[in-house]
Amino acid sequence: MMANKAPKDYDDGMLPEYDFTGKKGVRGKYYRSLQKGHSVHIHNEDGTTTIQHFGPTITLDMDVAAYFSDSESVNNALRTLIALVPNKQVGEKKAKYKASKRPARKIAAKK
Repeated sequence: MMANKAPKDYDDGMLPEYDFTGKKGVRGKYYRSLQKGHSVHIHNEDGTTTIQHFGPTITLDMDVAAYFSDSESVNNALRTLIALVPNKQVGEKKAKYKASKRPARKIAAKK
């Protein structure tokens, strides 16, 4: 059982020169920047630079992802849904629907 081994006897596959004692990792260090999107500059051998832009990362839930094989199929499905929605005029505000919070009146039966 691994819990019984002393830390110096445990072989985790790390070489001795990788000593992280006293170091603290940061969880999600690059998460926010990936959510915003980013660009990659590729310097080619002929001296030119190619720039590739990557949009924000969107993650599908597992039950939804089971129906789509790739991002193209997700985009096609969303475009189909968008086509079904009537066009909204630019600057048009959403209608505010307010549900009544009043309880239903109780009517006593007359005898």
